[in-house]
Amino acid sequence: MSAAGNGNEQKKIYVTLTGLPLSFHLQWPFRKSTSGADFFFLHGDIRLENSAGLHAPVAVNLSATVREVLPSLEPKDVENPLIDALRKEVDRRQLEFVKSGKLVPVQFSSRHYDFKHNKWVFGKASNEEIALLVARKVYWQTRLEGGKVWIADPAEAMYVETSPEHLLEIAQKVEAKGLITLDGEWATANPSLMEQASKFEADMRAALEELEKKHAFERG
Repeated sequence: MSAAGNGNEQKKIYVTLTGLPLSFHLQWPFRKSTSGADFFFLHGDIRLENSAGLHAPVAVNLSATVREVLPSLEPKDVENPLIDALRKEVDRRQLEFVKSGKLVPVQFSSRHYDFKHNKWVFGKASNEEIALLVARKVYWQTRLEGGKVWIADPAEAMYVETSPEHLLEIAQKVEAKGLITLDGEWATANPSLMEQASKFEADMRAALEELEKKHAFERG
């Protein structure tokens, strides 16, 4: 399932560690710059779900260093780390969500790549943080789109520096609390999870307020 979407697929919701539900609309493929500079770029739009049309239009510039470690520029090879790099920019409050707005340049660079171990690194989360992420993911996907929620998503594992198998182990602990029901790699929200709507939405509001406060301060 592509995060870019083609109108026929269910929208996939990604949640930040701070609790913001996002969807990513990426304008594939990466294109080579016509300015003479040797770099590739891709335009996209990060939409803050459950908001009044807030979004962050981005122009992703692919560094030459990262281009060298990618097998190809096809979505199958670059979509997951790209989504996580953008999600990490939101975690770091580097992107602002607005109702309109111009494209914001974002560097998709080697700072997220561990050359020694040949893997993407976006910051390791604790088991408690992962459990909360799983609960938020199932809540928001169910609340906004419905259906079953894929827990063993490699993009989610990469985002918190773990494995899909470990995500499922953590999800089993969430299931033991009665919040979700697992069926293989997929989860269904239980009523006890959906009854926590006020908590998850308060988390979202608090994270958005912190982000907006930071950008308001920078504007002076």
